Amino acid sequence: MLIRSSPQLHTPMYLFLCHLAFVDIGYSSSVTPVMLMGFLRKRILIPFSGCIAQLCFGATFGTVECFLLAAMAYDRYVAICSPLLYSSHMSPKVCILLVGASYLGGCVNAWTFTGCSLSLPFCGPNKVNHFFCDYSPLLKLSCSHDFTSEIVPAISSGSIIVFTVFVVALSYIYILFSILKMRSAEGRQKAFSTCTSHLTAVTLFYGTITFIYVMPKSSYSMDQNKVVSVFYIVVIPMLNPLIYSLRNKEAKEAMRKLLSRAHWWA
Repeated sequence: MLIRSSPQLHTPMYLFLCHLAFVDIGYSSSVTPVMLMGFLRKRILIPFSGCIAQLCFGATFGTVECFLLAAMAYDRYVAICSPLLYSSHMSPKVCILLVGASYLGGCVNAWTFTGCSLSLPFCGPNKVNHFFCDYSPLLKLSCSHDFTSEIVPAISSGSIIVFTVFVVALSYIYILFSILKMRSAEGRQKAFSTCTSHLTAVTLFYGTITFIYVMPKSSYSMDQNKVVSVFYIVVIPMLNPLIYSLRNKEAKEAMRKLLSRAHWWA
């Protein structure tokens, strides 16, 4: 039996997508303008306070995105595995709590990175081997290597990544079992279609941050770090709107009309 979904069924996902778009804009805007100015001037000059602010905003928005992707995975789990209970399990109150918890987690993790950065002694030359103020390059500029400043941010970011990846993986394990139990091929295809966009975004985002923050630093060079950082700070925020929009029938129809109109004017 197939249950026809109503417009209200997808309202929580649109709420999460709005906040994901806001986070992507903030995440990219905290780094990209300064990076482009540095490319034009052949060097980047940024005060210490601006460097710490850039680190704080980057850690905040990056962490919020982790939690939002996990919340969206849970939303897909409830929509596919318990459609009759969707309105109660994903009520407006629950969605607001999930979004609020995401921002709270982002602020706590950013406070961890910012506090440890402010406690580091710098004795120059303070030249960051990166195009933005990431924590790892800043740590290498420190005059003394404090074990606490190294382990606390690693534990904080690592635990967040492990927790959110666990939520995403567990949600999709249950989703996979539910889809395999469906007798209708159309129902299975529709269920897979609703998850494709989110799975693509999760794979791109977690794949890059795992390379940067989880893999041992000795396994890759700083140049590789820079390339991957450009990908998850600049490229992924640009790809996310396309990934989610092109799965939407209205967006695809609007894109088709726009392309046909451009072809007609040409």
